[in-house]
Amino acid sequence: MAKAIERHDLTDLKGFYELMALTRDVRFEAVTDLFAGRTPWPGAVRSLENALENLRAVPVSRGKSVLEVTAGRSMGVDLGYEIGELEKDVLYLRSGEEALLRRLGELHEGFADEVRTAADTLRGIQFNCWITDRDGTTNNYCGRYNSSIQSAYNAVFLSRFARSRVGASVFITSAPLRDPGIVNVSVNPENTFIYAASKGRECLDLRGVRRVFPIEEQKQALLDSFNAHMEAILEDPAYEIFTLIGSGFQKKFGQTTIARQDITKTIPEDESHAFLDKIEEITAHVDPDGGNFRIEDTGLDVEVILTVEGGDGLKDFSKAEGVNFLNETFALNLAKGPNLISGDTRSDLPLAQAALAHSPDTWALFVTTDPDLRDAVRALAPKSLIVSSPDVLVTALGSLG
Repeated sequence: MAKAIERHDLTDLKGFYELMALTRDVRFEAVTDLFAGRTPWPGAVRSLENALENLRAVPVSRGKSVLEVTAGRSMGVDLGYEIGELEKDVLYLRSGEEALLRRLGELHEGFADEVRTAADTLRGIQFNCWITDRDGTTNNYCGRYNSSIQSAYNAVFLSRFARSRVGASVFITSAPLRDPGIVNVSVNPENTFIYAASKGRECLDLRGVRRVFPIEEQKQALLDSFNAHMEAILEDPAYEIFTLIGSGFQKKFGQTTIARQDITKTIPEDESHAFLDKIEEITAHVDPDGGNFRIEDTGLDVEVILTVEGGDGLKDFSKAEGVNFLNETFALNLAKGPNLISGDTRSDLPLAQAALAHSPDTWALFVTTDPDLRDAVRALAPKSLIVSSPDVLVTALGSLG
């Protein structure tokens, strides 16, 4: 049984992450009970209520919750995702699905009509395979990956659809697999989703067996060396804060992500740029010829990526390669169709492109309010559907299960 969560004062970011990890265990157990036809143990709802009150009680300054990062250094944190999703889960587990749907309707203008339209579009289709992105697609955005715990209601709706309307369901993400990774922030019941992390380079099948895309030993050794250098740097109190903001420090398979800033601009710009210089210095030391790594700086995250051989020489490993690897590894039989691809950004378009290359009977379901992305999806996939938020997508799919 998951450990009960008690009321206590939250003062630091590490304690916050520990609390959110506990909510993951409680939510997973509650979802498991629901799919087994059992009423979740009463302590589950009380625990989530206590977690919610713990977050609400954190002191607020200038609209942000203030938590200590390192000794003598605090930062303002936007806890909107964590508080909002806990509120929904408490309502769902206390009062049921109809009460939750009314609440979602209050949060999103035109919610019921949009859900109905999306559900009617897909109604009656039994999908061979569903491959979906997570953050921004099936999960509302969170400022920190490690605390972006999936909600219980979200897991119930998605898993209900996956189990009743899909042959094989796959989450594909750029995040790592575990510790921390997608497994640590997901609460779907066992034997429901294949988890494909690092853009599909490392996967966990329905039996819990890990599969990996082959990487040259020499390249992997270089990435291991880079990670070891970064770990040593990040143990320094002067740099520890970068493990606690935004994406943190993520050792992916074939790629490493290090946050140098977050969406609320917590880090002074000169400090953020100095840290970028340090990362580039380490990269140049490990790969002096520059033939094995490519660095991509988003302004928030620094991606250190192992290159792969492509038709035009060295290139990045994309989600399209991930889809093809998944198709071969798990015998998804994408050529059969109909397939469903879900995403929310241009980086997810290769998912649809790869699936369409296998079968024209492929639906592209995207979450966006960007007219340019909407047009790109519709131009790419004749069978396409655009919705405005993850809540709409999740609720529409859940209504079909």
